[in-house]
Amino acid sequence: MLMFRYSSLLWFCIFLASAMFVISACTTHTSGGAKADNNWPGETRRLKNAGAAYAGPQYNIGIARFDNKAPAKVSGAGAAAAAILRSQLETAGLKSILLDEYSSREAEKFKALQRSGIANIEKNDSGSGFDAPDYRLSGAVTAYSEVEEVADGIMFQKKSTVARVTVDYALSDFATGKTLVAESVTGEYRKTNTGASGPGAKSFLDPNLRDGALHDALAKSSVSVIRKLGSMPFQGKLLAVDGPSLVLKAGRRSQLKVGTQLAVYRVSEALTDPDNGRVLAYRESRIGVIQIGNHQDINNSTAAVVSGSGFRAGDVVKLIP
Repeated sequence: MLMFRYSSLLWFCIFLASAMFVISACTTHTSGGAKADNNWPGETRRLKNAGAAYAGPQYNIGIARFDNKAPAKVSGAGAAAAAILRSQLETAGLKSILLDEYSSREAEKFKALQRSGIANIEKNDSGSGFDAPDYRLSGAVTAYSEVEEVADGIMFQKKSTVARVTVDYALSDFATGKTLVAESVTGEYRKTNTGASGPGAKSFLDPNLRDGALHDALAKSSVSVIRKLGSMPFQGKLLAVDGPSLVLKAGRRSQLKVGTQLAVYRVSEALTDPDNGRVLAYRESRIGVIQIGNHQDINNSTAAVVSGSGFRAGDVVKLIP
């Protein structure tokens, strides 16, 4: 009789352990990360490293809302791409603004006024709330997909939902319209779910899949933009003109030596496509030479006129070839 009770207790313990195992197996475990980075902190490290290596002026980058051209429409992908790009550039230490419809109109208006000499886009009206960009970053989400990969085991099933995105983007000089970078980048984000095998297992749905894939793709474009700006010869703008004394966007961050001479250019006539009237670029005319006197801070410098006249705030300054 005692032996029977021990046997019953043993079987009860085995049954209880089995039940607990099944319950544990039914509990899902998830993990995820961007391809080649495993997590967004890895992306942050890449951007900060790229920013630390950048030694150019503090350019202002205007980011236009990206178009959404993916065959399967992904709600909000264009706006998300622009917001993520801004966050990434800020992480790297570069200044950026989002060009919404109002800001884009204001940018074009200030640019036209600056060319005409009526106003300049660098000495902004403090009440306008608009900060004129030096470069424009625009693009489109051209492809997006989500696929599910399943690996079945004896007791467990591993499901991965993989989001892939393709983004086309271009970096252009805001004043001249000249394209500096035009590339297509791809990104991937994977979310893994581990749970019980069999028909009872459910797929895992993650609303962050889209943003994860965008983070992966746009980190590549942000690093490319930073490297391009860092590899270019110095280019700045006159901020103020008071007779022979000038202030320009340069500063200690530009790494220009005191005494360096720079050519000054006036951006004027629009060059348009004769077939459709689209503005392709703007004509630049060299109007004089200036010489750096001293650096006021990391972003601004003073200069004196060497030759030429008629300088005004907004004129472009470059290293003399």
